[in-house]
Amino acid sequence: MTTLPSPIAAFIDATNAGDSDAFVAAFTEDGTLDDWGRVARGHDGIRAWDRTDNIGKQSQFELVDIAEETEPDTYLVHLKVTGNGFNGTSPFRFTLRGDLIESVVIVPD
Repeated sequence: MTTLPSPIAAFIDATNAGDSDAFVAAFTEDGTLDDWGRVARGHDGIRAWDRTDNIGKQSQFELVDIAEETEPDTYLVHLKVTGNGFNGTSPFRFTLRGDLIESVVIVPD
């Protein structure tokens, strides 16, 4: 298994700690999060998504596996999600820029 990059670890840790500020801070200023076609853009959009679909639903993430993809700085991560919203294992595609997340795509099964 590929080593978990620190921005992805921050995404997981912030969610599990219920720390919305740390969650948003894991993204670049112009970062995006695509949740099955519903796209949150920038810190304000990501904070809103977090409030309605992530920490606002008391989500918890458990790393199942991670694989580096062919695109540079891109990883496919399977997370087991529990909480008061979606529950199950889902693939997340992360693209990193430096020490931050540039984009996350929650990949439909």
